[in-house]
Amino acid sequence: MSKQPKIGLKIIGLFSVVRFYNIVFLILAIYLAAIYVLSPQMRLKTVLLDHNLFFLVLASIFSIAAGYIINNFYDVQKDRINRPEKQLLDSTISQETKLKIYFLFNFIAVSIAWFVSWRAAVFFASYIFWIWFYSHKLKRILFVGNIVSSTLAIIPFFAVLLYYKNLNKLIILQACFLFTILIVRELLKDLENIKGDLATNQKTVPIIYGERIAKYSIIVLLLLSLIPIYFIIKLPEIGAMRYYFYLIIGALPFFSYLILKANTAKQYKLIHLSLKFSLLLGVLSIALIDSNLIIQALERHI
Repeated sequence: MSKQPKIGLKIIGLFSVVRFYNIVFLILAIYLAAIYVLSPQMRLKTVLLDHNLFFLVLASIFSIAAGYIINNFYDVQKDRINRPEKQLLDSTISQETKLKIYFLFNFIAVSIAWFVSWRAAVFFASYIFWIWFYSHKLKRILFVGNIVSSTLAIIPFFAVLLYYKNLNKLIILQACFLFTILIVRELLKDLENIKGDLATNQKTVPIIYGERIAKYSIIVLLLLSLIPIYFIIKLPEIGAMRYYFYLIIGALPFFSYLILKANTAKQYKLIHLSLKFSLLLGVLSIALIDSNLIIQALERHI
């Protein structure tokens, strides 16, 4: 009986290390993109029961979870300073156990991808390598770390994109918008984590060039995000999803004001959380491309 709380705490600790909430977000994003953007001509039932898509999503889950584990493994010292409460929970999983789970998850990811095709297995093996290389080396290189991290975050979508062989204008524009916002997110994390980065001799934009330059960089990136937004809104096939982008345009001045006024880790964290919430709204808004699709499917009992 005494071991139960310990085992339960370790399970919670593992969920914390792999950032389970981000993985749920990824699953939702991939399936909504597959239903509404990549294969809009297919029935909902066909997409949901596609075993190859399921295997690709599963491979993405395990490879990304492994990525979070290796990133946590390398960042343990920094996280003790920046996120002491989370690190206390994460520490219920030993460094040795993290490595064992990391290799297990990667093996599972590649094995699952092999059921789709050998090309999918090579794709995920390469993805796994770049996640490790980023965590081990690239993360500490000024600018490169931010760009690579943002790129790795959207790579799983390309696996599904290659599967459906559907590269249209909407997908390209959404990828540009998402990439820009992800870099903004990385810079916000750098501002939030200045204390720990300084203690561990990390080279980030706020540390090398100062907080003001980092803030101005974020605002410039937000302005640049208006370019893909402009062209997305002009596309007739996005339906009611355009209202999400109208909301983003309206929120940009307020968001920029908050960034300029922020000067503590807590304030940066709140802004970061609001950005993540806006990304969640963006994912959910994909369903507005054709709001009748799921309703009709339910009426037909899928």
